[in-house]
Amino acid sequence: MLRKISKSDIPPEVLEASFTLQSKGFESYIVGGCVRDLMLGRKPKDWDITTDATPEEIISLFPETFYENDFGTVGIVFENPSDETVKVIEATPYRIESEYSDKRRPDNVSFSKNIEDDLKRRDFTINAIAHDPHKGQTIDLFKGQEDLLSKVIRTVGSPSARFEEDGLRIMRAVRLFAELGFTIDEETEEVLLDKANLLEHISKERIRDEFTRIIMSENPMDGIKALQKYGLLPYVVPQLEKAIGIEQNQAHSYDVWTHLLKSLQHSADKQYPLHVRLSALFHDIAKPASRRFDEKKQDYSFHGHEVVGSRETKKILENLKFSKEMVTRVTKLVRWHMFFSDTEQITLSAVRRMINNVGQENIWDLMDVRICDRIGTGRPKEDPYRLRKYHAMIDEALHDPLSVKMLKIDGKGIMDVTREMPGPRIGNILHALLEEVLDDPKRNTKEYLEERALSLAKMADSELEKLGESGKDKKDDAEEIEVKKLRSKHRVS
Repeated sequence: MLRKISKSDIPPEVLEASFTLQSKGFESYIVGGCVRDLMLGRKPKDWDITTDATPEEIISLFPETFYENDFGTVGIVFENPSDETVKVIEATPYRIESEYSDKRRPDNVSFSKNIEDDLKRRDFTINAIAHDPHKGQTIDLFKGQEDLLSKVIRTVGSPSARFEEDGLRIMRAVRLFAELGFTIDEETEEVLLDKANLLEHISKERIRDEFTRIIMSENPMDGIKALQKYGLLPYVVPQLEKAIGIEQNQAHSYDVWTHLLKSLQHSADKQYPLHVRLSALFHDIAKPASRRFDEKKQDYSFHGHEVVGSRETKKILENLKFSKEMVTRVTKLVRWHMFFSDTEQITLSAVRRMINNVGQENIWDLMDVRICDRIGTGRPKEDPYRLRKYHAMIDEALHDPLSVKMLKIDGKGIMDVTREMPGPRIGNILHALLEEVLDDPKRNTKEYLEERALSLAKMADSELEKLGESGKDKKDDAEEIEVKKLRSKHRVS
């Protein structure tokens, strides 16, 4: 059963924009994905209004708007002084579109006074439902609500005509399939299989945006499978198809293709961000090229696949016009995903080097990719102790060791205050001060330490040396306690 749309479901800015248009004698409806999502009980990501007002008439009704396209869409700006937020609601006149000779956009757009003209140009029936939130009226000329109930993705009118108008609609069908878990209507599916080459006319940026939404859906594994099934993958990530049927070694239950898809799906199940999901999908992308059969072990090996894979991943992401920041993050995670293997062999210094390689901001993401990789092998879960050990080693490596660097004064500051010359006495004074701060952290102020340094500087060398050595011992003991606390937190030794 579909959910009834209530005014309380709709943001006040949308209601205000719609009401303003109606108060001046114009029609206005919310339309498209937001209506579909409301009826399914999902939270809409975008809000669109359609109206019989022209762009100029829309602009005249609102204090702040912008109009920077050829399709009539006007951005209505709402500012909220109380929380300093800005929201933009898009309002578009009812449109009539001519032929799409470039398979991407209509050659000409004209405006209509009839909402039927606008709805019949839309892609899928479930996106061609309009709703008036003030009158509670729903217009559904193409039985979109029936398809929502049946969980079917079907084009408005002829599938061939709709896809020829805009080839990206082929990918959008797959994206809706992944996002909603619906099936694709048989006639629509038949045309999908025949029209994959339309993606040749679509910009990489638009393909990237749909691909991203598939990856960020709840079921990206099914989405990628559908891209392959309908012949779309060669236009998106052709390298992935090379992984199909590539058997792995005995540590894996699946071929490379299935392993990558299951790794990706786990990243979605854990609701990881986009860069982690992309890394999970591409971490073994170079295994087909690097696979060798080891006669001695009678098994496959994939030496260096992470190095080659990082370069291949960079090409994939750059081809899809991802940002430089995204390319850098994902390629780092792919490059170093093999690091975490055996906790008994990994040293703390190696963990520190790894943190330096990927950056502190990425080290926990690397752990998440590692877990997705493991789950993708067919193992039911990450080994609890080993996972805790990984986390403990990273925490320990990230932990700043207790040292004189903690102090609010340094060697130069001590020399400035005490007029001491460089030498062992400065180090002894610093360690003596550290001991006091470890006993009472409130003493770690510039004023206290300067005053105390003056007192220490009056001591004989032998007495000051004893205090310095005592400070070093105190530091070592305190550091050992801190490390034990970290390990105890993760319940490892």
